This record gives sequence, C-alpha cells and structure tokens, in this order.
Amino acid sequence: MSSLVQSVDWLAIAPPTLTAVVGLVVLVADLFLGDAKKAVLGWVSVAGLAASALLLLPILDGDRATFCLTGDAHACSYTADRFTLVIQFLVLGGALLAALLSVTALKDANRELPEGEYWFLLLSSAAGAALLPASRDLATLIVALEVASLPAFALVGIKRGDKKSSEAALKFFLSSVTATAVSLMGVSFVYATTGTLYLTQIADKIQHVDGQFHTLAQAGVVLTLVGFAFKTAAVPFHFWVPDTYVGAPLPIAAYLSVVGKAVGFSGLILVTVVAFPSYANVWGPALAALAALTMTVGNVGALRQQATRAYSAVRLLAWSSVGQAGYLLVPIAAAAYSKDAQKAIGSTVAYALMYAAVNLGAFAVAALVGRTNSLNRISDYRGLYAASPLSALLLGFFLLCLAGLPPGIIGLFAKVTVFSAAVDAGLGWLAVVMAVNVVIALFYYLQWTTLLFRAPEGEPAKHRVPAPLTAAIALTAVLGIALSGAPQLVLRFSGTGLF
Repeated sequence: MSSLVQSVDWLAIAPPTLTAVVGLVVLVADLFLGDAKKAVLGWVSVAGLAASALLLLPILDGDRATFCLTGDAHACSYTADRFTLVIQFLVLGGALLAALLSVTALKDANRELPEGEYWFLLLSSAAGAALLPASRDLATLIVALEVASLPAFALVGIKRGDKKSSEAALKFFLSSVTATAVSLMGVSFVYATTGTLYLTQIADKIQHVDGQFHTLAQAGVVLTLVGFAFKTAAVPFHFWVPDTYVGAPLPIAAYLSVVGKAVGFSGLILVTVVAFPSYANVWGPALAALAALTMTVGNVGALRQQATRAYSAVRLLAWSSVGQAGYLLVPIAAAAYSKDAQKAIGSTVAYALMYAAVNLGAFAVAALVGRTNSLNRISDYRGLYAASPLSALLLGFFLLCLAGLPPGIIGLFAKVTVFSAAVDAGLGWLAVVMAVNVVIALFYYLQWTTLLFRAPEGEPAKHRVPAPLTAAIALTAVLGIALSGAPQLVLRFSGTGLF
C-alpha cells in the first residue's frame, strides 16, 4: 500500500496558508489592543488578503502539486493548476473587496460589532475558500468547504441582539449542516465502493465497481452532488439566501454572494468533471434541470420585490444572485454533453469572474446608500444621480452588466459565452429558458437603473464616501470597465487546467 510523502511545496500552498496565518495574527493581536486601536486590525487583514493574492503570481508558470501518493504522481491532495489559480484569484479578490467594505461598516457600527472576532472569522473563511479549488481528494474538499462555511455562520449572526441577524444565521446554519451531512454520506458511499478518496482515482475505479455495489456507488454520486447543490444556492436549496443577506452585515452579504458561490461551484465542478465523468448521464440532466429551475425562480423572485419594502434593494440583489447561479450551472451541465468539457467549464469560470466584479460593485454602492438610508429600499435610490452622480453612473453600469446590456459589454459577453456552451452541447431547450430569463431580468435591472436618474423626492441626501468604500467602488469599476473594453481577456484567463 502506498504511503503519503509529506514533502510540502510551500509556494503552491502559500496563498491560503498566508490568509490563515494573518487570521491567527489578528486574533492574537486583538487580545493586546485597546478599543481605540482596533481599527488597525482591519488594515492588517486587508494587507494580508492583498499579499495572499499577490502570492498567486510566482506560481502562474506551471502546474504544481503537493501531498501526493508515492505510487501515483497524479493522486495528490493539493494541486495548483490553472483552474485553482483563477478561482483563488476570484476568492481572495472578493474577500479583499469585502474587507474594504467591512472597514467602513465596522467604523459606522461604533464598536457594536466585535472587530477582532469579525476579522478572524472573515480571514478563516477566505482561507478555506482559497483551499477548496486546490483540493483533489474528497476529504480535503469537505474540510475546505466547512472551513469556508463555519466562520460564515458566525459572521451572518455577529450583530449582537439583532433578531434578523440571529434568524438569518440559524437558517444559513441549518441549510449548510444539512448539505454537509448529505455530502458526507455520499462521500462515504463513494469511498466504500472505490476504496479511495482521490478524485482522479475515483474517476477510474468507479467505472469498474462490482455489480452488487453498483447501486451504492450511484447513491454516493447523487448524494454528493445534492450536498454541493445546497452550497451553490440552487433551487430548491435556495430558501436561506434572501433572509441571510438581509440579516447579515452588508459586506458579509457581498462576500457570500461572490465567494460563497465560488466555493460551491468550484466544488461542484471538481466532483462532476474530475471525479464522476463516467456518471455524466446522471449529473448532466440533473444539473440542466436545476439550472432552468434556479434561474427562473431567482429572476421571478427578484421581479416581485416592491420598491418601498424595507431592505428591498438587498433582497433584489439576493434573488438576482439566485438567478445568476442558474446561469453559472448551465456550462457545468453542458460539460456532460460536450466534446470539449474544458471549454464548457471555462465558460462558467468566465461568467463567475464577470459576476464577481460587477456584483461586488453593486453591493459597494448599496453599502454607500445604506449609510444614510438604513432600510436600504429600492425607492431610496431615486434621484441618486442628483446627490452623487458618479455613484449613480457606476451602479447603473453594474446593473447593466448584470443584465447583459451595453455599455456593460462584459455582462453581454459572459452571457453569450454561457449561451453558446448550452447550444454547442445540444441543450437548445436550456438556451431558450435562459433567453427568456434574461428578458425577465432586464425588466427589474432597468427599472432600478432608471430610478437612479429620476427627479428626487425632496432634498437629495448627500453621500459622503469614506476612503475604503471609495477604493472598493473604484476597484470594481476599473475592473468592469477594463473587461468591457477587452472581454476576450476573461475567456483567455479563465481557461481551466483540469484535464
């Protein structure tokens, strides 16, 4: 039996490791800092996430792997290939922007939120999220998933004495624990029938399972996929999303909308395309049906939001993120039918990069408006152009990107990429469902956009923009505008190295 060789490629594991180390440093430093100096913890966290993202640069030159079996160089627990690096960039970049939003949010909270615990939990979750796309065995995959998820429960419920926050955390916790239990049962069935946890070995051995264990192997595959469907907020496992986004601090809602999705989708890609390619006839139709259901329910939910309802802006972004999850599922489903599965997966990664940049930008402007309008209703955005022209223009741009309309070229490009993946795979019916949903989404995105430029009711409220919030809005704007100018860069950058 092969033994594990523990020679560690420290450069390969540096990004998630540094994030975790900075989290521990922040936790210990919190014990020794007085209340007046706790703001420094936020800037240490921002610097740590930026440094972790920069550590991706030295490992761009080629695939790296560590924690490998001696008898099989392809059976490794950690692989830093192209797919890993792109998702880690998305995760660490998303966490960095959420951290910038958090600096302002914590200052505005006036010490009502525990700063040391907040930053430790955020960095811990980001470390788990950065580990997940590199995980190439089911044990590491599940551990990374839980390291990303468990701190997120606490972050959602971190507002002391807030009933909405507590309820949101409880819903999020229960749905996530259920997903983990289902995933672990599936993983145990897969291990029982194949005798291995390594994804590449499972792909080979699950095709040659003894006849009497065939049903057990099928059940393992299905349960593992159901567990990850929970994590992606695919319908019908989406019920926690709107209340969780409303109850959580707004930077955490932004973090979950992007980094949480990246975690779920990268895990789903690894178990379907890498571990279970021989079961494409099972997960392909299932994911196609989930994609159609998720985008439809998400967009209809966003369409039903009333502009004057409390927190309707955050709820609309929450339902919109459910709809966007449906689009992200389309190329993964297409990979089951496509001759070029790598190209199909590349479409999901490209869409995720676009979505991350513009959705974080929309949340950043929502955080700005929420500073003067605590109920954050869509109606509060009426006349935003009169009060803050640049913020209104940028929010309009982000919403048009999400809708897929010019001048948000990157949004249009990403949707066309996903659409073509469905058509190339012969999923014409799914492409039609997607086209209908894009039209539904146009209505509520344009409705919100036009509200920004209408005459304000009464004196427009001036929005003072703190430096961290300015940086977050500026970074997302620069990224969205640059990619709209050269959208082909996204597809080139998002090419996976999974095969």
